[in-house]
Amino acid sequence: MGRSNEWPEKIECLKLMAQRSQPSPAQPRSTADKTAALKLTPVSRETELRLDRYVDLLLEWQAKTNLIASSTLPHLWTRHISDSLQLLTLAPSANVWVDFGSGGGFPGVVLACALAETSGTTVHLIERNAKKAAFLREALRITASPGMVHLAEIEDSVDRIAGKVDCVTARAVAPLHQLVGFAEPLVRRGAKALFLKGQDVEAELTEATKYWNIKPQLHSSRTGGQGWIVELDRIERRNPSATAHGTRA
Repeated sequence: MGRSNEWPEKIECLKLMAQRSQPSPAQPRSTADKTAALKLTPVSRETELRLDRYVDLLLEWQAKTNLIASSTLPHLWTRHISDSLQLLTLAPSANVWVDFGSGGGFPGVVLACALAETSGTTVHLIERNAKKAAFLREALRITASPGMVHLAEIEDSVDRIAGKVDCVTARAVAPLHQLVGFAEPLVRRGAKALFLKGQDVEAELTEATKYWNIKPQLHSSRTGGQGWIVELDRIERRNPSATAHGTRA
């Protein structure tokens, strides 16, 4: 009698074990996405392992803190990681980076993971949200990547970063004319600016030229779609005496 009562429980247990042993439906897509991303932007095995740890942490935190749009998770590697890695080809000798509004770590943490094997490198991550700043610190820690998190508004941090800055980055943070204003002090000191933008880049450039004299170089994103990278090596205020909202006037 006791044995017959045990069988339903055993059968249920076996069913659960079988379910857990089955691969997740999303896993093949994730693996294929990672493979595609690393073909677009190859990295060393050591960097790949750091990125794996970062992705695991991001997915863990995503459940409690909205770091990226959930709709992009199936294509996290191509949509976010490869998109960030491509900046390295436009500034191959840059050692000191400043990333505006780092959020979930794109491109800042990804760049730090890739630069960890190069001595003398660091990535300054500027983020005003305390939860996201905490995530960024943990991401740098578990990946052993060179970086520093600044919990502050962008405009309050730029002038506090001492020493030489080689490159300034931003992704999905603010309109271009504001980013140009934030970056101007660093570009004036010799930095290059690389801003990841979408299909509205022409309209944003038109607006930016109302306030700034710039000669942008546009690079089509390697990851496809309608993404662009705006490269700036020189920024000058169009009217030095004018004050424009969001341009650090």
